Amino acid sequence: MRGCNKGISAPRRMIADLMRASRSVPLITFKRTLDVTTLARARAGCATPPGFAAIFIKAFGLVAYEQPLLRTLYVGFPRPHLFELPCSIAMVAVARQVDGEDCVLMEKICTAEQRPLAEIDAMIRHASTAPIAEVTMFRKLLRISQMPWPLRRLAWWAGLSLDRPRANFFGSFAVSSVSAFSEGELFPVSPGPYVLSYGRLDEDGRIEVVIRFDHRLIDAAPIARAMRRLEQVLNGAVAAEIQAQPQRSARPVRLVSD
Repeated sequence: MRGCNKGISAPRRMIADLMRASRSVPLITFKRTLDVTTLARARAGCATPPGFAAIFIKAFGLVAYEQPLLRTLYVGFPRPHLFELPCSIAMVAVARQVDGEDCVLMEKICTAEQRPLAEIDAMIRHASTAPIAEVTMFRKLLRISQMPWPLRRLAWWAGLSLDRPRANFFGSFAVSSVSAFSEGELFPVSPGPYVLSYGRLDEDGRIEVVIRFDHRLIDAAPIARAMRRLEQVLNGAVAAEIQAQPQRSARPVRLVSD
């Protein structure tokens, strides 16, 4: 059958390079249903509830602040070693369009554990709606993807192999979900050590959460404990912060005579 050749756009080259880089990371999957009834109640009463991407970034950042291994990278150059970060660096997947083509770009959020939840949510919303050129991380990623193949490979090698570039370009954990678009489970890959994904909140206040982790860094038992702690933080510190935000005003009761 005859067809036609088409060029590969910069966003698709970026995804292709990302998948190539992810092949070297031995990711193991752990899935658990979290009971977030308290969080769901707080979010339902909030006048402008934050998105779940911001919620999970803040919550995982708080857990990683307590557990340094959750903000540690495995680096292979010049010899295999671990690189512990003083704070978390989150990479959140943002669905955008570039020149009419659907794509996914990554926004970086540093020190999520120290930022107000509303600020994290505003950063994600800005990355979702602002012109592409106004988002610094988007510009950097697309600029690299527009390089000739040899230079692109060199840039990716440096980003993967050196301590600080690896942290700056791939973060200490990533968050990706399709729950805003439809139901379904997502098992994403990443060159980073941890990838968090989540489903839709059900009527009983439960939500499916998937974490994929670099088995060179950590085993399943500590991850299971971290997920249990994540549930506690979601219903504790994060829910309390949401409750402290402006709440929905109660509808006034109208008298029969009105």
